[in-house]
This record gives sequence, C-alpha cells and structure tokens, in this order.
Amino acid sequence: MSSANADPDTADLFGNAPSALRPGMPASGPAAENAAPLAERLRPAELDQVIGQRHLLGPGRPLRLAFESGQPHSMILWGPPGVGKTTLARLMARHFDADFIQISAVLAGVKEIREAVERARVNRGNGRRTLLFVDEVHRFNKAQQDAFLPHVESGLVTFIGATTENPSFEVVGALLSRAQVYVLRSLDEHELSALLTRAVDAARTEIGIDDEARAMLLGYADGDARRLLNLFEQSLTAARAAGHPSIDAAFLGEALAPSLRRFDKGGDAFYDQISALHKAVRGSSPDAALYWFTRMLDGGADPLYLGRRLLRMASEDIGLADPRALGQTLDAVACYERLGSPEGELALAQAVLYLAAAPKSNAAYLAYKAARQFVGEDGSRPVPMHLRNAPTRLMKTLGHGRAYRYAHDEPEAYAAGERYFPDELDPPPHFYRPTRHGLEDRIAERLDHLASLDRTARGDD
Repeated sequence: MSSANADPDTADLFGNAPSALRPGMPASGPAAENAAPLAERLRPAELDQVIGQRHLLGPGRPLRLAFESGQPHSMILWGPPGVGKTTLARLMARHFDADFIQISAVLAGVKEIREAVERARVNRGNGRRTLLFVDEVHRFNKAQQDAFLPHVESGLVTFIGATTENPSFEVVGALLSRAQVYVLRSLDEHELSALLTRAVDAARTEIGIDDEARAMLLGYADGDARRLLNLFEQSLTAARAAGHPSIDAAFLGEALAPSLRRFDKGGDAFYDQISALHKAVRGSSPDAALYWFTRMLDGGADPLYLGRRLLRMASEDIGLADPRALGQTLDAVACYERLGSPEGELALAQAVLYLAAAPKSNAAYLAYKAARQFVGEDGSRPVPMHLRNAPTRLMKTLGHGRAYRYAHDEPEAYAAGERYFPDELDPPPHFYRPTRHGLEDRIAERLDHLASLDRTARGDD
C-alpha cells in the first residue's frame, strides 16, 4: 500500500516524506537540510502558508470553514496537477490529529483498501480519527469505489479523494453524494510569482535570476506549483554545473527541455480547450480561435485530430453559408499530411482563420439532425413507383420509373410540382431551413422561387 506513515508535520508541500526520514540520508543538521528537495523546504506547516486557492481558503470560504468547524468531513478535491490537493489533505489530517493514510488508485487494489480499513479500525479502538486520502480516485473502478461506502457512512474514515477529472463522470454517484466537491484552480501568475520568490529565498544561493528568466519559469509552470519548483531547482543545478553566476532567459532555454503545456489528452482540460476552439470559430473570433488552436498544439495535441475537428466545424457551423470552407479545410488537412510538423501546421492555422471569418449557418446541421430523428421514428416506407430504378424490361413492365419527369427537360431545369417523398408523407416533412447568411441567402431565394413554381403547378396559388 502506498501510505504515508510519517507525521504530517514532516511532509512537504506536495505530500512527500522528507529526505531526513529516508534510508541513507542524514537524520538532521545542515547536510540533511541541503539534501532536502526545495519543495520540502517550502512545505506549509499551516493553512495560511498555502499559496493559491483563495476562493476556498480565504476568510469565510468553504475549505477554511471546514478546517474551523471542528469536525472533518469527506470530500473530493478536483483540480489540475500541482495545485495542492495532497497538501490540503495532509494539513487537514494534521489539523484534526488524524492518522493519514494515502492510497494511490494507480497502484493500489483490494488488498491495500482492506489494509487501510483495518488500520482505521485499530485507530478507532485507540480513540483516533483516520483520514483516508485516495489520489487519482477516478482510476478506481466502480466496485473499488463502492468498497469505501460503508466505511464512509459509518464514520470509520474521513474520505478525501483527489482527481484531475470531472467527478461527475468519474466518481460513482453513491460516493459523490457522501462527499463535498471542492474545485481547485491553477495558480495564477501572481501566485506563482510569490511562490518563486519564496523558492529563491529558500534556496539561499548566490546564483541570481533575471526578470525575463523568471517570466519564462512562470510560463513553463503553466499554473502548476510543483512544476515551478522543480524547474527552478533544475535550473539552479544546471547553473552550478555550468559555473554560471546567474540565470537568464538564454541559459534557461538551453538548460530546460522543452516543456509541453498541461493537459491530459483524454481529460477535461483537453476537451475544454477543444470546446473553446469550436466556440471561438462559431463565434467568428479569428484571434481567439487561433489562440486556442495554438494552445492545443503547444500542449501536444495531434494536429490531425485538430484537423478532423475543423472539418466538423466546417459542416456544422458554416455549411452552405460558405461551401468553400469544407474544401479549404480538407486542403489544409491534406497539406499537413504531406508536410507534417511544423510546416503543415500553418495550413491548419489558415483553415482556422478562414472558418472563424466565414459566414455562419447551422442549417445543414439542424436539417441532418431533424432528418435522422424523423427517419429513426418513422416506418420503412416504399419508394414511389416513378422514382424507382428500372434497368431491366421486367422492371419497366412493373411500372418502375413510369411517369418520372426528367428535370433537365423541364423549364428552368426544374420539374415543378413533382414529388420525391414517399406517397404517404403528405404533407412532406421540412428539414432544411436556410439562413440569410452568406451564400445561403441566395440558396434561400432560389428555394423560395422553386416553391412558388410548385404551388403554381399544383394549383395552390
């Protein structure tokens, strides 16, 4: 079982046991202090030392009140990596003098859950609370999550689950109903800057860092406190090794490997950014659309996946208002397939801008949805005789294709009054309703004109 047996006072900002407690490390003194990771030296000993999450930890805010209530409760901490989920769980255990048991859903199974429950029973017999922290709780299946329910209900454990995924989809309803959900946010630039200042002071080094390098570190961190501290410590190590007296932007760019922006390609952040890109295109904002497109490329998204989504947008949100949009996007995808990255990404960016600037219509999308729904609910009606195929003499004898009017032989190449729906559908359904945007305005005018010819042919006028 992955558990924390150390006293919470000895855990670092992100829940790591201090190096002084690890085998082979000095127990105390300057050597131990110097060997300890920077994140450990910056661990908060109390709630007020936590940077970020003011919406939860400020005076009168929900998590602050939870600490002050005198009675811990089960909760789900939902947020991106490096925002303090483990830290808050450890601080709560310390605040309520509870035994802190940590399980990683990535590594643990039924055996570890049983061991944690047994340890909680021993704690209860000794008059002590147990706080059970399950990291990456969304990785547990339904049966594993359900295993916690009776122990949460009985009060044997205070359950805290940490997840980077939407708990509405990833945590079973029964467990979710028994735990308060708190949404943690990425650290903003001001909060990251305060943390970096604290880190520089804690490092106690003669190596300086200029403002441009600081700004680069904040950008690389991307709202993740743990990443910021790790990157800063890596840059210090590299500067010492190279004999550099200071860290500037040029050195930082060479010392640190290119850092991808944060999102799990199967997680919420990924789909949130796709949603933002789609909505920016739909909202005719080229700059915002290009921003989200670039953000996703920077985060490691597959350009061909983005291309497929752009093709969807061309049909769903532009359609016949500008039929060229689909062709432009297809060409962009083909260009990327031929050139690859990074050259082919420009063609996709061009498609993004074209789609965002194009006139918008969802008429084709709505028509298709309506037709799908109608056909799904309607019966299988026979094809009218005049529309049937007649490749053989027998079929012609049976009346297939009889009385069919060839549109090209009619005035305006239109067989006014002709019916193309099954005979029983009277009046016929109406799916496509063109907008007055872009080319669709002209399409609407033509369809109105043809409808008037139909009415005249049928004697409806």
